[in-house]
Amino acid sequence: MKLSLLFASALAVAGCSSSPEAACHVGADCASGICRSDGTCAPVQGTDSGEPDTSTPSDGSSPTDSGKSDAPIKGCVPNNDGTITAAEAPLQPGLHAKYRYATNVTFSTAGQAQNDGSRIWDMTGALGGDQDVVVDTNSLTNAWYASSFATASYTTLLTPSSNLLGVFRFGGNELAIQGVVSPSQQGQFTNVNYNPEAIAIQFPLSMNATWSSTSTVQGTASGVPVYYFENYQSKVDAHGKAKTPFGTFDVLRIATVLTRTVGAVVTITRTYGFFAECATQVATIVSQPNEPSAEFTNTSLVERLAP
Repeated sequence: MKLSLLFASALAVAGCSSSPEAACHVGADCASGICRSDGTCAPVQGTDSGEPDTSTPSDGSSPTDSGKSDAPIKGCVPNNDGTITAAEAPLQPGLHAKYRYATNVTFSTAGQAQNDGSRIWDMTGALGGDQDVVVDTNSLTNAWYASSFATASYTTLLTPSSNLLGVFRFGGNELAIQGVVSPSQQGQFTNVNYNPEAIAIQFPLSMNATWSSTSTVQGTASGVPVYYFENYQSKVDAHGKAKTPFGTFDVLRIATVLTRTVGAVVTITRTYGFFAECATQVATIVSQPNEPSAEFTNTSLVERLAP
């Protein structure tokens, strides 16, 4: 069970559109930045009239603050202050977005260094075997596994190569994974729990922020009882611009090293998640197993936001 897209669970992209109930495909089609799973835009929480707040300055900063504040922003407008708070990460059920992905391709995680210390990661080009996948965040209401995860916020696809769902909790300034499940309980189903839950993201995000967690993972995976351990070590280690087929984003890069121990077998996987204000996870790069270098070119997955 490969949790390649541990962070790929925040799927709203800030942008502009027409009426609150307009049809949409991704968050960028909506003034609120939120495209619901039924294909309609969530209303903007703006003025008393219910209309979008159009007083946002052209530099993208908050219209109510001459400085760069981390307070919740109406409609989630990026203020590009180098810090991403939980309020700038629209994580909830009912969102969807399209990602373009390729597996087992050559791509440099190092990006292109800039004079100011930032980097540019250009992911706009075609990669061998590119495919598109629409990823949703789903409520646990009436799900067969709901009783196993009483405090969970939503589920979402973990990797495009599998139908397994990650069960996530968002709250208390953190995004945590509580388990992994299969969509159905039929046949060789999966239902594993993390104890304690694994911390995927800890807010606020800023350069050099770190967090870690160690979990016992147990339950049933593809019909087989499992029991193993996972340790996550995460750090915001770089910043710059991520160029995706959808657009270019100011990002913080989250480097995560996952160490999985199953009996005497230890497997290490490196994941880079590219996180943007209000757009959340816009790209993901995953290493091959036991990659020795922090920066690498031999990937198991490259995934980026697509129109």
